[in-house]
Amino acid sequence: MKSLIRIFAIMHKELLQLSRDRLTFGMIVGIPLIQLLLFGYAINTDVRNLTAAYVDEADSHLSRQLIADLGATQVVALRQRVASVEELVQLLDAGAVSVGVAIPDDFDRRVISRDRPALQLLVDGTDPIILGVAEGLAAIPLQFDSQSGLQPRQRMVEVRNYYNPERRSAVNIVPSLVGVVLTMTMVLFTGVAIVRERERGNLELLINTPVRTVELMLGKIVPYIVIGLIQLVIILAVGRVIFSVPIMGSEWQVLLAALIFISANLSLGLLISTVAATQFQAMQMTFFFFLPSILLSGFMFPFEGMPEIAQGIAEVLPLTHFNRLIRGIVLRGVDVSMMMQEIFALAAFTAVALTLAVLRFSKRLD
Repeated sequence: MKSLIRIFAIMHKELLQLSRDRLTFGMIVGIPLIQLLLFGYAINTDVRNLTAAYVDEADSHLSRQLIADLGATQVVALRQRVASVEELVQLLDAGAVSVGVAIPDDFDRRVISRDRPALQLLVDGTDPIILGVAEGLAAIPLQFDSQSGLQPRQRMVEVRNYYNPERRSAVNIVPSLVGVVLTMTMVLFTGVAIVRERERGNLELLINTPVRTVELMLGKIVPYIVIGLIQLVIILAVGRVIFSVPIMGSEWQVLLAALIFISANLSLGLLISTVAATQFQAMQMTFFFFLPSILLSGFMFPFEGMPEIAQGIAEVLPLTHFNRLIRGIVLRGVDVSMMMQEIFALAAFTAVALTLAVLRFSKRLD
């Protein structure tokens, strides 16, 4: 009986402690709700409105009807017309579109003769889901007004798979895994670093030294930059040796993109450390940020398949921009100058997070 009383006393003490810890209580309620909303609303494998461009060399009544019919399927969103197939490939290389529609100049003759595919879909095959959606679109029978008396064409479209002809999932996963690992480790390490110093009483000793706030922050960040680069090398090296994922672009550009991304995550980790009171809270807040990053960044699900609200949230997350950078450089061999908007987004996130961290840290010292 006395043992039960002691157990209930400890339980009462833990409940009181949780009720006073508002951050922990918020995580208990918030994390399940966020998971439910993300999985039930934002995550959608039934992809619609893939960003697409097209070239119409025929420019005929039939080709224009085809473009209208493709748009009506809502599988692709034909937002840009270009002058040549080469421009379509450039858009695919830069990651500006996921699908390119190439209509040749003899399109009408191919439609009438029915002896070979009348057009091509150029697809970014690094994501197997997008490739599957494009192949499903190609299998849809198409019927033209001028051929109303004939059976619909069953295989009118030829799909060309770019960047991943062997259709291996590792080609898509391994480069993006760099961003996932760096997000998890960099944010967590730095989020816990300052809090650990505060809990151990070392922060008071640092305050009494000539070290400035910015110097302290940079001193905390630099060692973890080295750790992050080591993780980058390990993942890409193992990916090349075991999974045969080559680096098509410049390795120096991969390093540049990783440095900017690591800086963004470390700045966020420092900001978390100025908000969290304990190491446990820092870990909770890291997980709170980590979950949306994985689900909304395009790592697991195609970005175009998410609702606009989810896409807006994803644009704030550093992992979204790094995924575009690393896949572009590693898989498509794109020069980083063609993706400067992603670099600017990461740099802006780093500047904002680091500024807020310095201001909050100075305020806590005061």
